[in-house]
Amino acid sequence: MFEIIRYTAEKAAEWNQFVAQSKNGTFLFDRQYMDYHSDRFEDNSLMFYLEGRLYGVMPANRVGDVLYSHQGLTYGGLVMDAKTTAVHTVTLFAELNDYLRSQGFRQVFYKCIPWIYHQMAAEEDLYAIARTCDARLCERDLGTCIIQRTAIRWERIRRRALKRAHEAGLTVERSTDYAGFWQVLNDNLRMKYDSKPVHTLDEISLLASRFPENIVLYLAKQGNEILAGMVLYVSTQVARAQYSSATPLGKQLGAIDILYDRIICHDYAHLPYFEFGTSAEPDSNALLEPLIFQKEGFGGRGICFDRYEWKL
Repeated sequence: MFEIIRYTAEKAAEWNQFVAQSKNGTFLFDRQYMDYHSDRFEDNSLMFYLEGRLYGVMPANRVGDVLYSHQGLTYGGLVMDAKTTAVHTVTLFAELNDYLRSQGFRQVFYKCIPWIYHQMAAEEDLYAIARTCDARLCERDLGTCIIQRTAIRWERIRRRALKRAHEAGLTVERSTDYAGFWQVLNDNLRMKYDSKPVHTLDEISLLASRFPENIVLYLAKQGNEILAGMVLYVSTQVARAQYSSATPLGKQLGAIDILYDRIICHDYAHLPYFEFGTSAEPDSNALLEPLIFQKEGFGGRGICFDRYEWKL
């Protein structure tokens, strides 16, 4: 029923056009975003055709005999459009499993796209993998989200920090000074976690140049000094805090709070959701309690990022 082919660069325009008009895709699935780190992954993205029409795409990579929802992306599964039906999706996954076995795969790890990114109902894949693949939940990370129409008032500690920021004369601006912010971010991650950002400065600068309306930097300053910054990933439904960091002085003066006030309450208040990212330890999945405490102080509440696994 379905023709399943592996993505190649010659299909980029067709792939990107489908993602742009899909009901659950975001700019992360555009090949100009996905392919920036193509040297790190063996891409095995798939395209599904029904009666000659592109019906769905699946960002993926291969490691040995395992197919992963693309490991370079925060989320990702079957990208669908408004014409997708439940019956066809069940058939698609049954035929996908046959195809993968014929290609030497023995296991699948599948990351679904969180519902806040759906422009209309789009969980046919979750039903299909449970029914057809006997998929099991193998990992659950906790994100934090604000639904703007039911936003919760900020906790007192956050309101007081915002007041300090105003009293200290901090200003907020949209900027392209990624180098200035990356210094703050690198210093903070090294001191707190002995780690580095997922993206290098060159990579985030390249991606921001390709997606200037989707990847946006805000800075909080005192005079000309950068005290904090935040990189947003902006999609149709969601503004996501991809990176945020402050200097020691910025933390004292509420620099992060004044950034969130500008972004959540003003510049992106028109979007249905604001997402703070996840707050669990990568290896143990234990909550980073101070981190989620801060996010909940801004009115955020939990949303799950789920990963599934099945044998072929």
